[in-house]
Amino acid sequence: MLLELYGSRSCPYTAELRDELQWRREEFVEYDVERDVDALARLAAFCGGACSVPVLVADGRVVQMGYGGRSCFVAAQPQ
Repeated sequence: MLLELYGSRSCPYTAELRDELQWRREEFVEYDVERDVDALARLAAFCGGACSVPVLVADGRVVQMGYGGRSCFVAAQPQ
């Protein structure tokens, strides 16, 4: 199963979810949507437009949005 973590460096909940995945020894690929416009475009497609992070995707399906009921709004929109 391919896990993808979409988040941002400025979001503390992204860091919390990353820490949990590492603690569980899950393998995942992380994308910073504030720095990677392609990742932001993929995230927007998953979310249907405006997004919050973190978002965890497994095998192309969103399995978790936010962390502990909290998230950070992503203001940037893909070009």
